[in-house]
Amino acid sequence: MRIGVVMLPADPWPQARTRAQHLESLGFDHLWTYDHLSWRRFRDGPWFGAIPWLTGVATATSRIGLGTLVASPNFRHPVTLAKDALTLDHISDGRLTLGIGAGGVGFDATVFGEDVLTPGQRAQRLADFLEVLDGLLSNPTYSTDNPRYPVDAAQNIPLRRIPLLVAAAGRRTLGLAAQYGQGWVTFGREGDAGLADLEAGLVAQAAILDEQCERLGRDPADIDRVLLSSHRLDLSVMEQLLQICARVGMTDLIVHDPRPGDSELDADPRLMDEIARRYL
Repeated sequence: MRIGVVMLPADPWPQARTRAQHLESLGFDHLWTYDHLSWRRFRDGPWFGAIPWLTGVATATSRIGLGTLVASPNFRHPVTLAKDALTLDHISDGRLTLGIGAGGVGFDATVFGEDVLTPGQRAQRLADFLEVLDGLLSNPTYSTDNPRYPVDAAQNIPLRRIPLLVAAAGRRTLGLAAQYGQGWVTFGREGDAGLADLEAGLVAQAAILDEQCERLGRDPADIDRVLLSSHRLDLSVMEQLLQICARVGMTDLIVHDPRPGDSELDADPRLMDEIARRYL
């Protein structure tokens, strides 16, 4: 079981750099940040851009995997995202996984003055986005007449097929994960209250992913299965999460780095040292 950590891009850079280096030294497999323009309770405080922030982490570390959780069409375009991702991947020496999702209904969804899309509309937009992004990351020169994202001879040289981690919870988006993803990431079903609900939700979602893989003629075992935990973390919760992941067949677990005094992530940062000692 690989274990990763989400760091929020909200701290002064010297502090963030030191923390990222410490998490790498503890042996965590990957490090992620949220790709938003602003986020929830951090709306009126510092919040830095994911790609430049991860580029800084890439230069401060040497081994730990890096990724976005998750980039979305809310404010991204596949042409510029592909170029930025390839640059970050180059600087990090191939350590990037590009998390992609449909986008939510928060600040990012309305920042350009557009109406919030329905879930179905966001799923269709994600399908267009992934089709074009996949083409851009698979061909040094790429054109498409995709109605939402037309592209005329975009070039990405040197080219590397960066792994895509597709966020999905419903049948339509799980189908997109099966089609385009080297991995699938989920936090479970919306509204699930506890760890028992989480396990049931993961079982149901994994079954749909398997069905979608079989429909496409793809081996379900080829897709990494990643749980992003939103539960308040302590050692007991960590043990339960790892047991659930093992029973359900998840390949990776991602937890949040503690933030003392935070309303949702409050914990002693030394908790990560103990998690590393026990499980890495």
